[in-house]
Amino acid sequence: MRGPVVERRGQVRDGSTTDERLLDSRGPTDWLHSDTWRVMRIQAEFVEGFGALAELGPAIAVFGSARTQPDHPHYAMGEDVGRRLVEAGFAVITGGGPGAMEAANKGACEAGGVSVGLGIELPFESGLNQWVDKGINFRYFFARKTMFVKYSQGFVVLPGGLGTFDELFEALTLVQTRKVTSFPIVLLGTAYWGGLMDWLRGTVLAEGKVSPADLDMMVVTDDVDEAVAMMVAAREASS
Repeated sequence: MRGPVVERRGQVRDGSTTDERLLDSRGPTDWLHSDTWRVMRIQAEFVEGFGALAELGPAIAVFGSARTQPDHPHYAMGEDVGRRLVEAGFAVITGGGPGAMEAANKGACEAGGVSVGLGIELPFESGLNQWVDKGINFRYFFARKTMFVKYSQGFVVLPGGLGTFDELFEALTLVQTRKVTSFPIVLLGTAYWGGLMDWLRGTVLAEGKVSPADLDMMVVTDDVDEAVAMMVAAREASS
């Protein structure tokens, strides 16, 4: 017996006990990278995330490119989104990185609201942006994604790349499969998102791979006020 696990015949690894390996400082450190230890790290990430965000209150997640420069119109749009969401009574949650995420955190912070960053361990980005008031760094994408969906009442999606697409389509899948309900998704930037919507309608919908109702889950606009109003309406409808 190895805890709740039974090992027989060729599956028996060695004769040592778990306590022995824990207390023996001379042994190898490969156990730090084993699947069983990773489970504990995963559990810890969920516990930390739930504990930090449990009392956050109504919040909206804002996504967008980490490559958006401060002098780009999309950065200004991100600041405006963060500010308007706070004025409407929401906390703002981003991925905590630079670019559009930083812009939304900055707008929220300067408006006196709660500015949250959920960072991820990446080889080409380090740390949370300076406008994050409450931040959590994750090792695992799936733990981080759970926090976005669990503690957000809607998504505002600024122009972005693969990471932004990933969050967008995961949210759409969760709404389509009714894992989450009353969850508005707004894409800001008609010029940027128009081509995607044309392809979804002209190819994906035309070939019957989605239904018209699936595409109705998204609203594409250039109007920040409209985006915020949708979040407010969803909050009121669910209260």
